[in-house]
Amino acid sequence: MTTPQTPGGSGDRVPQYVYGVVRSGAPLPQDVAGLDDRPVSLVEDGGVCAAVVSDLPQGRALGERADLVAHQRVLNALVDAGTVVLPFRFGAALADRDAVEKELLAGNSDRLGQVLDQLEGRVELRVKATYVQDAVLREIMTAEPEIAELSRRVREVPADAADAVYYDRVRLGELIAQAMDRRREVDGQVLLDGAAPAAEAFVRKSPAREEDVLDASFLVRADRRARFEEAVEGLGQSHGDRIKIRLIGPLPPYDFVPEA
Repeated sequence: MTTPQTPGGSGDRVPQYVYGVVRSGAPLPQDVAGLDDRPVSLVEDGGVCAAVVSDLPQGRALGERADLVAHQRVLNALVDAGTVVLPFRFGAALADRDAVEKELLAGNSDRLGQVLDQLEGRVELRVKATYVQDAVLREIMTAEPEIAELSRRVREVPADAADAVYYDRVRLGELIAQAMDRRREVDGQVLLDGAAPAAEAFVRKSPAREEDVLDASFLVRADRRARFEEAVEGLGQSHGDRIKIRLIGPLPPYDFVPEA
C-alpha cells in the first residue's frame, strides 16, 4: 500500500467527491478507483484527519448504480485494508480541494478525530436472519387452531368457487401476518440477546420483509471478532431448522457514526 501524493496544488478548482475521513497520512489501497474509475487521493490540512476524495464526474448528475458501487468499493477497500474510516453517505461533494480542506477538515478535525478514536480497533458486522417459511407456517398451524381451521376451509373450496371465500382468504392472511409478527418479536430478541454480549454496541433495524426476523448491525472489537462470530454460528446451529442467519462484513461503520 502507498500514500498517494495529493494531485495538483491548493488552487485546483476541480469539484471533489468525498468518500469519508481517515487519519492523516493513512495509506490508501493500491489501484482502488473511485467514481468513473478516477484515482482516489487524500486531502489533508495538517491536522489529525484527512479526507478520501476523487474528482467529481462532470456533466451529469450522480446517482447511477455504478456511482453507488464505486462509493462502496472505495470504502470497502479501506475497511479490508484495516484502515479506520469514518464513512460518508453517498453524495457528499465540495467545490474543490481547498473547500475540502477548509470547510470539512479545518475546525472539525478534533471532532472527526474523536469519532475515529471511537472506531479504532473495531469493525461493523451485520446479522440478517430470515424465517424458513414452510417451517414457521407449520409451526403456526400447529400452535393456532383458528388459523389451521380457516386454512383448511379455504383449501377445500373448489377453484371455481374461490370468490365465495375471498374474505376468508383475506382474514387468513391477516391472522398469519399477526402470528408472524408475534414470533418475530420473540425470535428477534432471542437472536439479539445471543449476539449482543460479544459486541460493544448494536443498531436494530426495522424488518423490510415479512420473513425477516432480525436485521442488526454490531460494533465489535477486532480482538473479540472471533468470539462474536462463534456466537452467531451457535445461533445458526440452534435455530437453523426454522431461521437462516447470515453474517455480513466487516463493513464501513455507517451505523456507528454520529449523524452530526
